[in-house]
Amino acid sequence: MNTLQLIEKTEARMMEMFANEHTGHDWFHIDRVRRMALVLAHEEGADSQVVELAALLHDIDDWKFNGGDVDGGPKAARAWLESLDGRPDVIDRVVKVVEEVTFKGAGVDTPTSSIEAAVVQDADRLDAIGAIGIGRAFAYGGANKRQLWNPEEEVEYHDTFEAYKKNNNSTLAHFHEKLLLLKDRMQTESGKKMAEKRHQYMESFLDQFESEWWGD
Repeated sequence: MNTLQLIEKTEARMMEMFANEHTGHDWFHIDRVRRMALVLAHEEGADSQVVELAALLHDIDDWKFNGGDVDGGPKAARAWLESLDGRPDVIDRVVKVVEEVTFKGAGVDTPTSSIEAAVVQDADRLDAIGAIGIGRAFAYGGANKRQLWNPEEEVEYHDTFEAYKKNNNSTLAHFHEKLLLLKDRMQTESGKKMAEKRHQYMESFLDQFESEWWGD
């Protein structure tokens, strides 16, 4: 099956799989990441077909849904593409991108080995910040029974992926433990530029949130 057919089949499958997902990792998130990744791919000269496939598959069997197995996503992506008789070289490149997308904690480096992986990682992280990122953060927190905020808790800058996976701090802590860090971890020049405005919006939101919290 050629790559365009793989994209068509994968789009339909992901739409079906994530239609009723309610933690902010739904089909609409996947589609936004796909569209943003294609914009970045054009700007950065990446292979748009590999980028589109990887963006569509970046959350398949993600560790947040499968009990914490970080290898589940790449394995599921490979199994899906092989079931469609995709070209082995395309499958290998897409799976490598899926492996490299995940944020693993403030103290854990997540380098990318290709421009395609950099593009998809940036697109996913852009959807985690700004106005939509704020909405998704609280959707995820609510689905996982996290408090809005606990002013007495300590923000944790996790040094290992295992520590990050076990963290159950409030949603507001999550901004400091991940979301506010993403601007400076963008891999592409295009992603860095886009992240600036979204980061500023989050900072403004947090200022307003804390002001209202204390009744100022």
